[in-house]
Amino acid sequence: MNITIGELVIWVIVGALAGSFTGMLFSRKKEGFGKWGNLAIGMIGALIGGVIFDALNIDLGLGEVKITFEDLISAFAGSMLLLIVIRMLRGK
Repeated sequence: MNITIGELVIWVIVGALAGSFTGMLFSRKKEGFGKWGNLAIGMIGALIGGVIFDALNIDLGLGEVKITFEDLISAFAGSMLLLIVIRMLRGK
């Protein structure tokens, strides 16, 4: 698996966007969980969402742009799932 610099940059951008949206939704604060927390949540969520979307063969047919809408949606879904699991494990 060869990862280019361009792909890495896209993952960081997608992770930051998805993590920010998820952080705002879960924390109910404009800043979410902070810059680095949002980025980490978003990148882990992008990985989780990408695996789930691939496993379930979900193709939203939204087309390709350097950063696809499907990438953002799967990263957001994965981020939400990550935070739900964390909350369940913490018992809140």
